[in-house]
Amino acid sequence: MPTKDERVFAALIYVISFFTAFVGPLVIWLLKKDSSQFVDYHGREYLNFFISYTVYSIVAGILSLVLIGFLLLPVIGIALIVFTIIAAVRAYEGTDYRFPLIFRIL
Repeated sequence: MPTKDERVFAALIYVISFFTAFVGPLVIWLLKKDSSQFVDYHGREYLNFFISYTVYSIVAGILSLVLIGFLLLPVIGIALIVFTIIAAVRAYEGTDYRFPLIFRIL
């Protein structure tokens, strides 16, 4: 079971992503990844999530030229918010959360 500090830092990765999508979570992950396997897991999971949904948004933006992207962009935005909130709650509870539909690059 992760300690309370580990759970807070893991949840903070997700919460701070609402304010700084990439830099904030990256800094927390880089500072804490060597001292906590739990924070390392959630940092990698968030960065994979960020990369995947950035790719999805770019593809939906390109597909906006044929009008289908206008339907996909709001769906991607809502999924981004919902999955981030779920992951933050799960991280604070001390459990692992695997995002659906992401590339596992890191």
